[in-house]
This record gives sequence, C-alpha cells and structure tokens, in this order.
Amino acid sequence: MKSYEIHRKSPLKEIKISIITVSTSRYLKSKSKKDIKDISGETISNLVNKSNYEIVSKKIVDDNIEMIRMETLRSIYDENADVVIISGGTGISIRDVTIESIKPLFDKELDGFGDIFRNISFEKIGPPAHLSRSIAGIINKHLVYCLPGSPQAVETALEIILPEIPHAIYICRN
Repeated sequence: MKSYEIHRKSPLKEIKISIITVSTSRYLKSKSKKDIKDISGETISNLVNKSNYEIVSKKIVDDNIEMIRMETLRSIYDENADVVIISGGTGISIRDVTIESIKPLFDKELDGFGDIFRNISFEKIGPPAHLSRSIAGIINKHLVYCLPGSPQAVETALEIILPEIPHAIYICRN
C-alpha cells in the first residue's frame, strides 16, 4: 500500500455525485429533443459508476454564467450532491465561462488539483495542456470540480479525483 492510500479511508458510506456538461450545442439539441452525444458526460458516468458512487443527476447546460451557477447550486442544495463534476467551458474561448461562473462561489479553492491535472496532461499531450483552466474548490462543504470537455481530459482528471473523494469530503466537512 502506498503511503497516500492510507488517507483514502473515511467513514462515509455513500457518495452522491452530480454531473453537469456545459455545451451550447448539446444544450440546444437537448431543448429540441434531438439525439445528443455527450461523450464526456458518459465517460464521467461510467467511471463514477465503476467507483461505486451514486449519480444523483446528469444535466446539460448552456455556456451561460447564470445557468451554470444555478444548476451547480441546485445540485448542492436541492439534490444534496456531495460532489459536482462540471465538464466543459474551461478553455480560453470567449464562450468558455465555467470558471467565471463557479470560482466566485468557492469558500476554498483546491489549487493543487489544477496544478496536478495540468502536469499530468502535459505529460500526455504536451504544450496544449497549459490552455486548461481546470479548477476545484469547496462550496458550503461540497466539492466542485471544473474539467475540460474532452473525454481524454475527463479520464485524466477522474484518475486524480475519484480515489480521493471520500477523504476530501470527510476533511472538508470536519
């Protein structure tokens, strides 16, 4: 057993996770009842299920600050999600507003997540990794992760996130 694995033990029995995909094109398709391919959202769902955590909601929202905030807060307060994982809207285009939506809501920011994510991404994809603005933080004792929208980036991020969720929740609530 690696020394960091000792910290993964916590008394939490059930972990509830909400998944939010930020994408204008997918949001518009969902509103018009068209078939939606949300590969990153499905990747998150599959990996969360393999970790035996409960998914309490899956949502697709527009690249809109108010909508992103509203659905994140709804996940925390109405659905009682322990963790909110947001995929998309973390890049540098003018439409990418996930960070601007969520960062002001943080009680605490987990700076190490973004740093580690970008380092691992750099090893996998090289210089484009520096374009990611992925962040994580705590809103009223609930964990929130903002990830890029690519399936490969989601997989990389969840390798970091999923094993530590019980411990992170335990620490931020005690």
